[in-house]
Amino acid sequence: MPKLPKSKGAKQEKKVIHPYSRKAAQLAREAHKQDKKEKLKIEKALRLNIIGEKLQWFQSHLDPNKTSYTKKEACELLEEYMCRFSDELEQIELRNSIRGRQGRQHGSREAVIKQTMERERQLYEGYGIEIPDIVNGKHLKFFREWNGDLKKLPNIKMRKLSVRDAICSHTEVADVENKEESSKAEDVENKQQSATCI
Repeated sequence: MPKLPKSKGAKQEKKVIHPYSRKAAQLAREAHKQDKKEKLKIEKALRLNIIGEKLQWFQSHLDPNKTSYTKKEACELLEEYMCRFSDELEQIELRNSIRGRQGRQHGSREAVIKQTMERERQLYEGYGIEIPDIVNGKHLKFFREWNGDLKKLPNIKMRKLSVRDAICSHTEVADVENKEESSKAEDVENKQQSATCI
């Protein structure tokens, strides 16, 4: 009796791959590559979420009447941002001051907040913290219109501000005021000299 041809639709058994074969190494490389891609994707999403939260804080604390900020005003807003956890720290201290409690409640949260505040303070006193560019009127307008979409984050212009910017803006204002006063004094002297000549 002749043998029946095997049907193509029937499932064929998968070959077992030898652990030391080239095919096994190739599959291991592909799996490692996929794991690495997933890890990078998760890290990028986390970084974007942190930046998004920061930008939403700044957007909610903008003055609606201003078309642009000076560097001094931007530094004041940045310092307000760095003190955003002070209420929460007070609440934790209040809970820990209650008698009869053993240990420190919310100790890990308190440690994270203090580390964050310290790191931000070091950045601010060092080379600067990135905030949205609210000094430029055009960039401020675009930032106000931002709806919180994380995909549009690269379109928002950022600017680094540090303590030096706050100090420089104070001295610039003082220099401008001193120049105005000295120019007024020179004008008065010139008028007096011209009056005495006549």
